[in-house]
Amino acid sequence: MPRRGANSSFGGDATTTTTALPEKTQWPATFTDGLPLPKIVVFDLDYTLWPFWVDTHVTGPLKAQEGGLKVKDRYGEGYGFYAHVGGILDALKQKGILIGAASRTHAPDLGREMLKLLKIPSSTSSSSSSRAIDYFDHLQIYPGNKTTHFERIHRDSGVAFEDMLFFDDESRNKNVEVLGVVMQLIRDGVTINEIDAGVRSWRKRHNKV
Repeated sequence: MPRRGANSSFGGDATTTTTALPEKTQWPATFTDGLPLPKIVVFDLDYTLWPFWVDTHVTGPLKAQEGGLKVKDRYGEGYGFYAHVGGILDALKQKGILIGAASRTHAPDLGREMLKLLKIPSSTSSSSSSRAIDYFDHLQIYPGNKTTHFERIHRDSGVAFEDMLFFDDESRNKNVEVLGVVMQLIRDGVTINEIDAGVRSWRKRHNKV
């Protein structure tokens, strides 16, 4: 698959990392409409939560900048989440929905370090934030087939595959649907609208509309 160019996380592109607090990010409409929600939402990392491949664009060691709103690597390049990610993770946590990551990166340690250093501003306090990694209940970050990632999430969480919703930017990872997982294929990072589209697809698949 052709590699995309590294995308500056703090440029003028509104789709990339933002310093906006989570409370300023609108909740997905599906979180407040009273209809069923998946028990766990799982995200790919590269080009889903952040606009780069951690194994080809980022070079350690890493250092947090701007209070953890971005991370700089050995060459001073800045990296961070897409704009809506902080608000989405915060909303999921407030709704009591489990959060997982399923990434086939060849730099798993670097991916975990990125999640440890990047911070999510609190939605209840303008002066506090939490490590992004602390929002995740299940982490499967290593090379391999995504079905393996989900089999381990199922084993560790006890959540049925039918109660899982997955967001990923690569169509080949639709193979997880053989397990019963619903995957929402995205482009240019996860957004509030993509979350709503994914939840609606999950409801339709399992006749929960």
